[in-house]
Amino acid sequence: MAQKALSVLLILTLIAGNSQPSYSWGFFAHKRINRMAVMGLPTELMAFYKSNIEFITDHAVDPDKRRYAVEQEAARHYIDIDHYGKKPFENMPRRWKEAVAKYSQDTLEAYGIVPWHIDRMMFRLTKAFKEKDFNRILRYSSDLGHYIGDAHVPLHTTENYNGQLTNQKGIHGFWESRLPELMIDDYDFFVGKVEYYESPLDEAWEAVEASHAALDSVLRFEKELSQEYSGDLKFSFEQRGGISTRVYSREFSMAYHQRLDGMVERRMKAAIHCVASMWYTAWINAGRPDLLPLREKGMTDEMEKKIATDNKKYESGKIKGREHQQ
Repeated sequence: MAQKALSVLLILTLIAGNSQPSYSWGFFAHKRINRMAVMGLPTELMAFYKSNIEFITDHAVDPDKRRYAVEQEAARHYIDIDHYGKKPFENMPRRWKEAVAKYSQDTLEAYGIVPWHIDRMMFRLTKAFKEKDFNRILRYSSDLGHYIGDAHVPLHTTENYNGQLTNQKGIHGFWESRLPELMIDDYDFFVGKVEYYESPLDEAWEAVEASHAALDSVLRFEKELSQEYSGDLKFSFEQRGGISTRVYSREFSMAYHQRLDGMVERRMKAAIHCVASMWYTAWINAGRPDLLPLREKGMTDEMEKKIATDNKKYESGKIKGREHQQ
């Protein structure tokens, strides 16, 4: 099969959720989260981000592509918090140095570091704002939006990340890709005013804790419905780009969506609000720099080359680290 056909097949299966790796929120939802976060910014930031909204939107998926190039990338997208006991949020120190002292850096990186990586990205974005570095502001903003989106996904907070421990393989892509794909036009993404976060790290942890609190319902409702639907009713085939792709049926998807009572929409809205607030907080902490002169600058050759290199590795390589196999 030609390389182009392989690339098309990969993209389709990411959305549909069959036997290929499933990504956080799916490419579709990640792009929507970043795009809607731009629309929620105050006027001081809106002009800059809106002028570059296509970059912020298109590159919302770069961290997932980077998993084909960087061995350490995968752990930045999740935290298996249930690995740390029955009361993990009491057991796990929120500060990195304290967590390393208690569990070791190797252990933390083995089971995911998303809240700490969000805090690290905030430091980088704040520094980019201070230096008025156009390339890094956009790059770090789009990447930060991705990791924040990941922290709002319940299945990014568990060792049972794809239902593989409960005979529910495939639920990862089902919850975060198939449902938004079907329901996005009915979602209300008005999230109100941005907030200034005194502690971005604490906000990242709050997002993880809220996501984990929803995990039981994510797994339990799918299992209950699976007992009510036979295989031919649970799954169907849809034509995508001329390819017949196995997907969760619309009937089963709608029943699951109703059982969840708006959970996916709520998590997406929370992610959008958090992304916009984090961008705003980084800008405030940088001293409110005037970004208007930067609005329509272009990417440097170096940045464009780096993006092209990552894309090439994504199209032709093999994912490094954890895969959400179905």
